[in-house]
Amino acid sequence: MSSNSAPRSALRDFLESESAGGMLLIFAAIMAMIIANSSLSGAYHHLIHAVTGPVLSDKLGPMTVHLWINDGLMAIFFLLVGLEIKREFVDGRLASWDRRLLPMIAAAAGMAVPALIYIAFAGGTEGLAKGWAIPAATDIAFAMGVLALLGTRAPTSLKLFLVTVAIVDDMGAVAIIALFYTAKINLVALAAAAALLAIMFAMNRLGIKSLALYLLLFAILWYAMLLSGVHATIAGVLAALTIPLERTPGTPDSATSPLHRLEHGLHPWVAFAIVPLFGFANAGVDVRAMTADQLVAPLPLGIAAGLFLGKQLGIFGSVWLAVKLGLAGRLRGATWLQVYGVAILCGIGFTMSLFIGGLAFPGDPILIEEAKIGILMGSLAAALAGFALLRFAPPHPDHDRIEGEADAEIARDGDVRDTSDSKTA
Repeated sequence: MSSNSAPRSALRDFLESESAGGMLLIFAAIMAMIIANSSLSGAYHHLIHAVTGPVLSDKLGPMTVHLWINDGLMAIFFLLVGLEIKREFVDGRLASWDRRLLPMIAAAAGMAVPALIYIAFAGGTEGLAKGWAIPAATDIAFAMGVLALLGTRAPTSLKLFLVTVAIVDDMGAVAIIALFYTAKINLVALAAAAALLAIMFAMNRLGIKSLALYLLLFAILWYAMLLSGVHATIAGVLAALTIPLERTPGTPDSATSPLHRLEHGLHPWVAFAIVPLFGFANAGVDVRAMTADQLVAPLPLGIAAGLFLGKQLGIFGSVWLAVKLGLAGRLRGATWLQVYGVAILCGIGFTMSLFIGGLAFPGDPILIEEAKIGILMGSLAAALAGFALLRFAPPHPDHDRIEGEADAEIARDGDVRDTSDSKTA
């Protein structure tokens, strides 16, 4: 096969599309806030909640623009998340336990500490404890967008660490949504979803590689999950696990691998359309009538503190401890100050946090709006503080040499397999 027909590295595509898409997401969120606090506020909310479709489930009622985005398009976002998870665990940087250990430790601590801080601030207020998972997730696109503004000052190892932690983080968020934010179960619809999933796994085992067939069954699976009571977007992650993957360890991605082809095809649509559209539809909060007391109420304050303080304490603390105990090596080409800066950036919880916020307080628009305020405050503080620290942190003494080696490795085999030095503190 000629080099011209080989696909670009999924990693290279991922870093570039997530960075550019993240900046577009930032722009979409800013525009939503501006419009929601202008004379166009009424038109904005009318558009977002306009009825545009039939009743697909009794729980949701008539479909609106907001529902199509949050329950429909976001299933495609979760499909891409699932593809990334499978690729990383089967054929990427998480393919062995020694490489999984550090990001899994960091992600676990980065979910647990924000949840504990949220409970400390808001758990004592009636009805707010169920929002504990809102500050637990990191927004890959938003954080990568901030890193992109730093250009070559951000080491490749930090970018890949952020990506892998956020992917493991997404796994945890998906599990939380499925286990803790599931409504009353429709057993018939759930059984139908299970049967469809079994068919898709059987297709994989039989060597069927038709993406069109998998995507058709994914659409049917999405509807079955919508009726089941389990959030419909979970269908995206489950369907992704059935997509065939041709392993290519140490070599560029296979041009015939269905998973690689689908991941390459979905990246631009998710990064440049679906995620920014979700941000625009969910970030618009009218703060004109809000008082200072409302901004520091238990719910927004708990979320903001969880994102800004909890993420940096959990992630940096766990990484530092893992290195000191000899469980993992330091990130190659990154100083401790830079690792701390990325830990702060992990407090940008925009997309998944907004998504979980809507699930935590269904039917309560006031609490959902307060949750959005907390998410925006915490994410903005994390973005500004993380960017400032990384912008002015001195680079590693061997920065140029190590970055050159990483670029050469990506060009040669499509990935950077080891982002850490030897297991020494």
